[in-house]
Amino acid sequence: MNNPHIGLVGVGLMGHGIALNIARKGYALTVLEHPGNQPLHELRALGVGTADSVQALARRVEVLILCVTGSPQVEAVLLGAQGALAALQPATVVIDCSTAIPASTEAVARAVTRAGGRFLDAPMTRTPREAAEGRLNLLVGGDAGLLQECLPLLRCFAENITHTGGVGSGHRMKLLHNYVSLGSVALIAEAAACALAADVAPQVFVDVLAKGGGGGVALERLRPYLLQQDPSGLQFFMSNALKDMGYYTAMAQDGHAARGIAQAVHDSFAQAVAEGGPQRLVPELVTIFDKRSL
Repeated sequence: MNNPHIGLVGVGLMGHGIALNIARKGYALTVLEHPGNQPLHELRALGVGTADSVQALARRVEVLILCVTGSPQVEAVLLGAQGALAALQPATVVIDCSTAIPASTEAVARAVTRAGGRFLDAPMTRTPREAAEGRLNLLVGGDAGLLQECLPLLRCFAENITHTGGVGSGHRMKLLHNYVSLGSVALIAEAAACALAADVAPQVFVDVLAKGGGGGVALERLRPYLLQQDPSGLQFFMSNALKDMGYYTAMAQDGHAARGIAQAVHDSFAQAVAEGGPQRLVPELVTIFDKRSL
């Protein structure tokens, strides 16, 4: 692809950073107008255009990137009555950076291929901070040749790009990653609540874990909340964590894999959403688990 026109659906916390980096690297970029978008003024200042419908967007781009909540939204954007497939230009590349159910991803990819397009699933890891810095990790499923063709674009917003295998494998690996990540955070949050109940000072709790077997990314993302009640170390909503854990447990069930611990993690996030609301940030699990206030 020689400087293709890029379309982006989903200018949320992650998508906004992706869009900024694509625009800053000189690509023509058009994004879908949507109430869920982050403010667009910074993008507009870089020359980014907008489209008022998915089909209007699909008609003018060579690459369509999706960065939406999950499989229902991906299916609606591409396969819905007013979806992109009806307006997709020949050989358009669809890159799904969402977190999705692998079986849905495979069905969507087949539909894109039938419509004359090409497909990669490329879910992300890391946070909105790395998205803004152009330092995401991408887990890419699909044809290796197509990935090679798309690398210059993907490198605009990703530091590490891993080819995981065929279509759907990126989303499988993303669910595995998020289970380990969210499970580790949930485990430390529950231990932190127990530490508070046992009058262990938060600084002592963090220091001891950091110097031993509890050290790592999960602890560092929780550290600001454990020490200063600042949840910004992991800007991820409880509702998204519950959704991802639901996708993971469904994948494990379909594969007849062990999922007892995963189910407990899922249920912990379900409890957090029920008690604290869907828009609480994941580090706030510590407070929800802390029963001293009951």
